[in-house]
Amino acid sequence: MPGLEGDLPGLLRKLNPGSWTPAAVLVGIVDRGDSLSVLLTQRGEGLKHHPGQISFPGGRIETGDLGPNEAAVREAQEEIGLEPGFVSVLGHLPDYLTISRYTVTPVIAMVTPGFTLQPDMQEATDAFEVPLEFLMDSANHTLRKRQLFDHLVPVYEIHYQDRNIWGATAGMIVSLHQQLFNGN
Repeated sequence: MPGLEGDLPGLLRKLNPGSWTPAAVLVGIVDRGDSLSVLLTQRGEGLKHHPGQISFPGGRIETGDLGPNEAAVREAQEEIGLEPGFVSVLGHLPDYLTISRYTVTPVIAMVTPGFTLQPDMQEATDAFEVPLEFLMDSANHTLRKRQLFDHLVPVYEIHYQDRNIWGATAGMIVSLHQQLFNGN
């Protein structure tokens, strides 16, 4: 799994055998002229999976979606009101497995400024930007061990101001870092 040492995907498959649900998230990069930032959300407290956590907007790929790009853009519109006309897809990061049994495709996109965000309070209680420069500084990537079932597994954390970005979202950010700076 990009961003993590060891065989976490193997462990997850062993602990959670069976089918995995395809999903996509939008890694939206906003060009603010003098700097780039990344759109993130705070998930709603009433959600079944990962309530209150920091995440990229996204969700499961629905039957009517033409693939991960369309799903990620659709979910960003549903969750935070980001209109598709502001989004230009650039590509993907490697798929990421989550403990909630999703195979997530991170969709990288440029987001043109001028948009207005209105989070759907059920899905996301907040939408905010974090400087890309901060997220791409490996000094801000802290590797911790967390309990997953009966195993200690490596999990990245990125602390920004009063927010803790961790788990799959931090792992995808580290994966982006690796793609940009290590060529992996």
